[in-house]
Amino acid sequence: MSSTFLPPSDIRVTSDRLRLDTHSKALKINLDQRRYGTFAEIGAGQEVVRWFFRVGGAAGTISKSMSAYDMAVSDAIYGTCERYVSRPRLESMLDHEFRLNIDRLGPIRGDSTSFFAFANTVSARNYKGTNECHGWLGVRFQIYPRDQESQIIIHVRMLDNENLLQQEALGIVGVNLLFGAFFLHHEPEQLVESLLDNLTTSRVEIDMIEFTGIGFRTVDNRVMSLKLVQLGLSNAAMFDATGKVLQPSEILYKRPVLVERGSYRPVTKTNIDMLHASKEKFESVLPPEDRERLLCVTELTMRNLLSTENASNRDFLARADMLGACGMTVLVSDYFEYYRLAAYLNNMNKGKRIGLVMGIPSLYELFDPKYYQHLEGGILESFGRLFKNDLKLLVYPYQPEGCEEIQTVHNTELATKGLQKLFDYLVENNCIDQLDNHDPSCLPIFSRDVLKRIQAKDPTWETMVPPQVAKIIRERNLFGHK
Repeated sequence: MSSTFLPPSDIRVTSDRLRLDTHSKALKINLDQRRYGTFAEIGAGQEVVRWFFRVGGAAGTISKSMSAYDMAVSDAIYGTCERYVSRPRLESMLDHEFRLNIDRLGPIRGDSTSFFAFANTVSARNYKGTNECHGWLGVRFQIYPRDQESQIIIHVRMLDNENLLQQEALGIVGVNLLFGAFFLHHEPEQLVESLLDNLTTSRVEIDMIEFTGIGFRTVDNRVMSLKLVQLGLSNAAMFDATGKVLQPSEILYKRPVLVERGSYRPVTKTNIDMLHASKEKFESVLPPEDRERLLCVTELTMRNLLSTENASNRDFLARADMLGACGMTVLVSDYFEYYRLAAYLNNMNKGKRIGLVMGIPSLYELFDPKYYQHLEGGILESFGRLFKNDLKLLVYPYQPEGCEEIQTVHNTELATKGLQKLFDYLVENNCIDQLDNHDPSCLPIFSRDVLKRIQAKDPTWETMVPPQVAKIIRERNLFGHK
């Protein structure tokens, strides 16, 4: 059935795409004679497949629907695993169910059918309301009959306070995922946008998405992760040095974390020295068992990315690739205020220590009251939130251009005199720590200066960045390099 024949009440037209309600999406899938497959759902009931039974025509879509709710039964079918609400469990479900469809049904109807397997493993709100409410959803599918497989995996956080509302939201997200896979796979950015159709970000957060397989061979998952943050579907996205998308709560779980925020346009030797010096300093205050688990992260804020002239995916990927070449884990966040970033990290790493790295100029901004006018308690409230979980600020020294004196936390004078005592108190109580193990040769290097030299064809810029970064800039003609 073409969407143009649906009743007008079921359609909302936007500037970029046609939006259907959940009932219409499920019905459109059921009436598509190519699609046929399995639904396997663990944890929150069979909320996704219920939509397809409810709208009618399910016999043309569903080969099997099941819920291996008991752990022993689940292990017998999909194999054992450490955590049942996890990506490994989801992938074992998709492997098993998709293979069964191909083996059992491929010889009979493979020439005219595009098979799929949808799976989820979810922890909805329990009776006491004490558990983490989240889930993994995925679909493995053929775009065309006899085609190689494609796959989309997402991680969701359910924010409703009631179990029934969470189940309802899960069902809608699942239908959106299937509809996007079948009808929007050629437009992955629109697919991402469609995941929260008929929902709001106050009900569901999607903090990880990954496209793989033949149908998405040209998709860069880092761009899709950035899209999640741009659309407000998530407040943060994360990927490793190879560009692989990470699920933040799994990577940060019970790990101390050290974060350096920057523009990284381009990555300089100073950026690298800041992280190395702060890592050495931060490890000295960690218990021995935590030192090996320390995770160092370089962070880009959305405000930083969007403030760049001619901001584009190419500019973002350039920075990500440079950081990856230096072996860095990258976090893209929508947390401009440091106290919001600290709250996010504390929620992810369950109370393990957090270190934030910054230079003296950023320290001055941190103590500027204009950034906290939206808070009832102003700057005092923001600092109470920032330092409440034993967070440590590690400050890199600053040598202004043409100036011999080096600025540190020990000779910093704030413009707002009333805040100087607060600053001194935080320094005396080791909440703010000076990095005295830095490389002095890195102090005169600033990203903005490197950028000017690149654009002015001044070859000295290459001495100011790591060799692997210089190589990327030269090969790709980044930042005005010719």
